[in-house]
Amino acid sequence: MRRSNFSPRLPAITFPPKTKPSGPIARRDHDWKSWVELRVRVAGVPSDISTGELWVCFSRYGQCTQIEIMENSRGVREGIAKVTYSPPPNQPFWQMNPFFINLRHGTRAQVILSLDESRRTFTHPSPVNPSMRYPEVMKLPADSIDFGFMCEPQTMMIMHTIRNGESAGLHFKLNMLYRETVVEFYLETEDRNERFRFTIPFAHLDTINRVNTSNASKVELLLSVPTPPRFYRKLDEKDTHDSKGRYWTERDAWYRQTDITHSPAMLRSSPVALKKQSPIIDIGRWTTYRLVFTMSHNDSVLFDKIAQALRDYNISITEMKDFKATSHRKPAVWSYIDQPVAAPHGHKSTLEELLSESIIPPLPFAVRYQLEVCISHGYLNEHNLSREFIDRLMNMDSTKAQDILEYIANQEKRIWDPMELFDWKVIKRSASRPPVPRYCAYMRTATVTPSTIYFNTPAVEITNRVVRHYSEHADRFLRVRFADEKIEGKIYSTDKDTMDEVFTRVKRTLRNGIIIGDRHYEFLAFGNSQFRENGAYFFAPIHQLHAQQIRYWMGDFDEIPYVAQYAARLGQCFSTTRAVIGTKPKDAEVEDVERNGYVFTDGVSKISQSLAQFIISELGIAKHSGDPPSVFQFRFGGCKGILAVSPDLQRHEMTIRRSQYKFAARTETLEIIRWSQFASANLNRQIIIVLSALGVPDGVFLKKQKAQLANLELAMTDKTMALTMLQKDIDPNQMTLTIAGMILDGFQDCQEPFLVSVLRLWRAWCIKYLKEKARILIEKGAFLLGCVDETATLKGHFEPEPSVEPDASFDEKVKKLPEVFVQLSKGNSNKPVVILGPMLLARNPSLHPGDIRVVQGVDVPRLRHLKDVVVFPQTGDRPVVHMCSGGDLDGDDYLVIWEPELLPQEWNHPPMDFTPATKVPLGRPVTPDDLTSFFVIYMKNNNLSTIATAHLALADSLDEGVKSNKCRKLAELHSTAVDYNKSGVPARMTRDLQPSRWPHFMEKANRPRENIYHSRKVLGQLFDQVERVDFVPLFDAPFDVRILNAYNIEPKMLEAAASLKQQYDTAVHRIMAQHAIQTEFEVWSTFVMNHSKASNDYKFHEEIGRISKALKDGFRAQCAQVAGSRGPDDFDTMAPFAVAMYIVTANEMGEAVRTAKEGGRELRVEQIPGMSFPWLFLGMLGKIANKTLIEM
Repeated sequence: MRRSNFSPRLPAITFPPKTKPSGPIARRDHDWKSWVELRVRVAGVPSDISTGELWVCFSRYGQCTQIEIMENSRGVREGIAKVTYSPPPNQPFWQMNPFFINLRHGTRAQVILSLDESRRTFTHPSPVNPSMRYPEVMKLPADSIDFGFMCEPQTMMIMHTIRNGESAGLHFKLNMLYRETVVEFYLETEDRNERFRFTIPFAHLDTINRVNTSNASKVELLLSVPTPPRFYRKLDEKDTHDSKGRYWTERDAWYRQTDITHSPAMLRSSPVALKKQSPIIDIGRWTTYRLVFTMSHNDSVLFDKIAQALRDYNISITEMKDFKATSHRKPAVWSYIDQPVAAPHGHKSTLEELLSESIIPPLPFAVRYQLEVCISHGYLNEHNLSREFIDRLMNMDSTKAQDILEYIANQEKRIWDPMELFDWKVIKRSASRPPVPRYCAYMRTATVTPSTIYFNTPAVEITNRVVRHYSEHADRFLRVRFADEKIEGKIYSTDKDTMDEVFTRVKRTLRNGIIIGDRHYEFLAFGNSQFRENGAYFFAPIHQLHAQQIRYWMGDFDEIPYVAQYAARLGQCFSTTRAVIGTKPKDAEVEDVERNGYVFTDGVSKISQSLAQFIISELGIAKHSGDPPSVFQFRFGGCKGILAVSPDLQRHEMTIRRSQYKFAARTETLEIIRWSQFASANLNRQIIIVLSALGVPDGVFLKKQKAQLANLELAMTDKTMALTMLQKDIDPNQMTLTIAGMILDGFQDCQEPFLVSVLRLWRAWCIKYLKEKARILIEKGAFLLGCVDETATLKGHFEPEPSVEPDASFDEKVKKLPEVFVQLSKGNSNKPVVILGPMLLARNPSLHPGDIRVVQGVDVPRLRHLKDVVVFPQTGDRPVVHMCSGGDLDGDDYLVIWEPELLPQEWNHPPMDFTPATKVPLGRPVTPDDLTSFFVIYMKNNNLSTIATAHLALADSLDEGVKSNKCRKLAELHSTAVDYNKSGVPARMTRDLQPSRWPHFMEKANRPRENIYHSRKVLGQLFDQVERVDFVPLFDAPFDVRILNAYNIEPKMLEAAASLKQQYDTAVHRIMAQHAIQTEFEVWSTFVMNHSKASNDYKFHEEIGRISKALKDGFRAQCAQVAGSRGPDDFDTMAPFAVAMYIVTANEMGEAVRTAKEGGRELRVEQIPGMSFPWLFLGMLGKIANKTLIEM
């Protein structure tokens, strides 16, 4: 944080000479002393004054809770500030004018003070009964608070107690403005007395227990939350201001905490582990709190009001009988499982045994790890684990022990008596590890949060070259993600220092490692996608292999003098890829096309049609269009980028350009990340606000969204409309085409429950993103990979741009446009079609008015071998791609739209300058400590989403929108932030660029109501046009009799199918648990409604597509093996087995529905048995249902 240079020792205000004012000063007599809050208006402040200077000036008169330096709708300071007090100051100092404020430069400013007459109501309406209003903040003093956890359903183990002593300060608050409960307390230790608070959002509470007590004047409340709340420590307010900030609140003085410990110094060198050393309060695991109050009459009235307010937010206060509290005791389980035991070596003397015995841990690591999975998530508590429980685990088969523990993790419920698990009969072979495709592996993962660490059940992931090379040690890799507490999602950057403790914990983890049992995982490296999502790989070394050796094998990086570049090159080795192992390509180096300091061929080269066909065959790539891909995104040793199919190359040839070479690798295997295919064009909020600023009328967007909503509704009942929508709005995973194929097979006609459920999910997903992202389908458009015109035929962009007269004709404007080539593999007639004429070209995200270009689509016969890509010119003065948000050709996707209604009035606004920031060399070899520091600095400065959010808000609120100076500055900062992982230069967003008001469509529920306004601009109108739809699967409808009656299935085959289904369902639940996905329908279809937010929605959609495909490929192969088939596509042997899979699924669902009805209860989504298993063979089920290729 950039603190201002003002000195708090300067006198704050100089009063004017005691002379009679030149004119009368009229003042009304106010009852301001009784106000909840009072605001003083300060007029005439300098334009560069800071909130810190104002705080020094005015805090001497009372408790400042907010300071705001005002700006107009153009983002310009008006010379006015407002200082808020709560409670009001003792004296009406604002009645003496003028005042002189001492500034940090040693000068004075004369200002005029006045009482701001605009007063808030300080009440909050009930969401149930708007006529009922509650005080904005309700505060009760408490006698004591106990920290601990529930060791039994009615028993709390108290680990620490704080009593309200002479220093006072222990309060329970309800903050209606922020919809949260707050507990504030002082904590005294030998060397410090500090003020803390923790907050629990209403959304994280469903019940507060009121403990029955014999003392009528006492009230005891028990709060138990499933996720750790946020803890804060109060700092001196004078140290919490930004020198350029224009807005400060008292909340800025509260700093986030990760540990409250007796020995803070010990943390610096301690590895991260589930068991913390000497905590005063274990923030992450003691998540039950007992508050004791002594009630006066007034307190009782206030308590009743608090209880009613909580009920209005669906938080009940329930009576708790038979509550018990037990005192703190150390759990013995750690001594059992951490204590090594000797491995026997037959008949030896005692001395021989002492000398020769080898030490082994008492639990196999896989079992120990899964035990910590259960403990870390709170499904088991170490205080409930007895020696007998550990002995039972030790003495049973390792796989069976994992079965038990993984079953607990899959249930996601607290187990109070762990010994009961050994008697359960329903535990299935969940820990079995069925074979996975060769490009996948089971990966252990951990999530490090500010207060604790969570381990996750191993799940199938697509591998990278490092994990593949060290496959015999794959179980020693740990993929770690740094995130906020459960439910909170990603750790976001901040322009303040309030999160420094969190970032320090991240650095400690990277430096000191992670302990699990007898393994000490140390930092290895991070992939480029991982880096952006705050993740890294760790490795537990063995005597012949450690992290530094692995980094050495990856390549020679010694000549790279920049930390950011060094990290990016290491990251290339961790790209999720599929290796092509059946051939060794012949590569040749070719020159880049460079001009005017630009590389027109940056990241792109060529591949022969023969080698492309080999890749397609080996990797099993199948496109719905039937055409082979034209472009592959690849890794080859130290090279990266894309390969475009070229008829000029022979055999297994490929070319590499200098711009693609990044480092000297020690392996040269061709690896494929993804390939070109058609995806539909969809608008988003950023593109809409830019197009609106360029002159596209609001009605165009509203009309298209209205039509899309109507079509989605009709698609649920109309087969033709469903097919039309699914075949037009094609997602990157092309699952809409898969669903369309199921409809063509008649599954919508018979209301097959799985197909109907998936259709409902797709509709809910589309509507969700219309509401939240303005994801409007544009039929005349596509979202495609970009490549270069190797023939140099296309006309490029020349500078200065040819001038166009304001009254120029349409044809004259078109003649000036640069050219592109776009050929779709399937047009309206299901034949290839070349798109001609003017079209929009953009890249996500587009924030600057010059990011969206207008180009001319032309036909070039020599390029017709390229389909479903955008071909860009290599001629001209500046690459067209570079003007689109600074794009290149190493794997970027581009939005092309040829819808005439969306062509703006203003074409090709001057583009932004995307010249990268100057990199500073380190001056010495890069070390792992440099890498981890870079990682943490990135986390703190990664304000990409903050910049984009601020840009969106200001573009809506400011008159000039995206053309305003503030939005232009934010667009430049966004570009800098995007390149941070390459340049190492952070984008520092100053406080003056932060919005003070938010449009309603951004749904800032945690902001004060007076800072929210109802937007009348296009995004506000689009938001108001959409109503969200819940996803409700269909589970009580009959399954398709065409399949159920297709074959007479033997019981043995049904048993085999049922066994495989258990394994499949478990694998699906692992994915659901890992990514916080609610239903299996989302995993199968990739239309995920909500997830853990480890990555953004678009990236996650691609990621879950790869995960889902790997899951399906693996189990299709396993089904074929069990069925004794030659392969998954062998119809004769697989068709009966697919029917068996369908019958087993139908039987399980029927049993679940019957059981629910007999019990008089509704079947909830989480209780529905898996339904997707037979749809691993959806094409085969379609053929069976339509009686094709088989005789009935």
